[in-house]
Amino acid sequence: MLGMKNHPRNRDRHSIPPPLALAMLAVVWGIRTGSAQTVTGSDLGNSPPTFGLSVQDWGARQSSSSLGTNALPPGETARFTPFVQPQQPYHRPLEVDVTHRVTPGALGDRWKPAVFRTADMSLARQAVSGAAAGGEPTLKPRSARWFAAPAPLPRLYVSANHRFLVAADGAPFFYLADTAWELFHRLNRADAARYLEDRAQKGFTVIQAVVLAELDGLNDPNPYGQRPLIGNDPTRPNEAYFEQVDWVVARANALGLYLGMLPTWGDKWNKKWGVGPEVFTPQNAAAYGAWLGRRYKDAGLIWILGGDRPVENDRQRTILEAMARGLRAGDAGAHLMTLHPTGGSGSGQYFPDADWLDFNMRQNGHAAELTGHYDQTRMDYDRTPVKPVLDGEPLYEDHPLSFDADRLGHSIAADVRRPLYWDLFSGACGHTYGNHAVWQMWAPGRTPINHPLMPWFEAIHQPGAAQMQFARWLLESRPYLNRVPDDSVIVTDRVPTAVPGAGRYRFVATRDAAGSYALVYAPVGRRFRVHLDKITGAQVKAWWFNPRSGQATVIGVFPNTGQREFVPPNDGEMLDWVLVLDDASKHYSPPGNRR
Repeated sequence: MLGMKNHPRNRDRHSIPPPLALAMLAVVWGIRTGSAQTVTGSDLGNSPPTFGLSVQDWGARQSSSSLGTNALPPGETARFTPFVQPQQPYHRPLEVDVTHRVTPGALGDRWKPAVFRTADMSLARQAVSGAAAGGEPTLKPRSARWFAAPAPLPRLYVSANHRFLVAADGAPFFYLADTAWELFHRLNRADAARYLEDRAQKGFTVIQAVVLAELDGLNDPNPYGQRPLIGNDPTRPNEAYFEQVDWVVARANALGLYLGMLPTWGDKWNKKWGVGPEVFTPQNAAAYGAWLGRRYKDAGLIWILGGDRPVENDRQRTILEAMARGLRAGDAGAHLMTLHPTGGSGSGQYFPDADWLDFNMRQNGHAAELTGHYDQTRMDYDRTPVKPVLDGEPLYEDHPLSFDADRLGHSIAADVRRPLYWDLFSGACGHTYGNHAVWQMWAPGRTPINHPLMPWFEAIHQPGAAQMQFARWLLESRPYLNRVPDDSVIVTDRVPTAVPGAGRYRFVATRDAAGSYALVYAPVGRRFRVHLDKITGAQVKAWWFNPRSGQATVIGVFPNTGQREFVPPNDGEMLDWVLVLDDASKHYSPPGNRR
């Protein structure tokens, strides 16, 4: 499968996930279908940002249906807000997202969402009308909005040199993930939308989330009272639970975010610790994988097997291999696949030659030092067969350092920036960020895991999350697909533990193979020397790039001779900088400049 991905044979873009069953909505809401009016870009192109349509304008409203008479009087306006900019061309199905209030009765007074997708305007109109139909209990629309999904996300492949990920057109794909393990399990639609919109604005490209979640995901229901499996049987998925997963996937894709989807957390196949229970066998793992693969064949996602558990015996290995085969059979190879390993290890350690493992993922763990942790990324970069590698779980922001808060305290933004640059400059094709409150979606009223510092809806605004994107813009502002790790750019000091250093103070470097630029990450304000002859051209243009702000400042243009010393702007302080060295004749834009 890896070779096939290196040579794209199918350039078609995917469509969004399959629509929900309109027939089911017709039964629930008493709707009769009418003549179709397909909506395309021209129909929405001139729409105002917010517009309304009178309820009585929504076509036949089955007042004689079993749901009773209309809850809203004729003439009351339902508001519709496009989810994306109206000037964009749309040629995809509309989504109508209706939120009703259920009042009163046995269900109490609460808000309840419903969603479906269709390219048929008359069905959209009638379905929203159905949402307004009264009964026992009465359904009253609070709000409804539609959006036409933009073109589906491009299919992803491994680059020809086996080092990076690329889109179907060959453009580099920067895997910048956020960790939202409990997204499907703990957030309702309003909160999920809030979270996803924030991450899209911050430049993330992937959201890592688990279908059968870690925190008692089999038995503790989602916000709508649904559990993922009927009788905890992987061959009997609960449709109502997966409609919520569908919704989250579609909303993420509409924002340009891929899902890094874990079919299950590892305690469901190896309950070494955690809640479990173990529910997978080789047989039902294959069936579950095939079912998931078919359901999300056309979605923008990456499969991530594993889930933070070691593979300790042949049975566990067989379960994972069976699930991988099932996913491949279900989605016909439409998505890349990797494995999230346990702490301090990598997927290549367990499945070094697996053809389904398209790229290697590490969990370098929750320590703050490079030595013994993030230096392992280079080990996997050098592994054969050659595959892209990235760190799928480094130290999270606000996390107890090395799980020992009493002795070491909690991490800050600087602690998560260092692994970002250490990993990337050591050859990683991307990186994963996490916040200790966000991965568990902790909020007051829930049992906290290992001392989160604030609720998830505050933690999404922590500074480290916004700073991840600057590394992406930096690397995307220079030639991308021929970049290699090369610490020999840095001149080794008389005292090597000072430069290139060790622990939290380790300098690392990367450059493009052609020598047109080099980047040196200085984790602290310590002067250091570089070999200018690693750069082509008669002159070298040098810049300081600020990892905290994404801003670049010119240092100067120098003759390309011998070695040169550079002193970071905050000499002697524990503030990080990136030295950028360009072949001046290339006239590159400022580092971090977004194309």
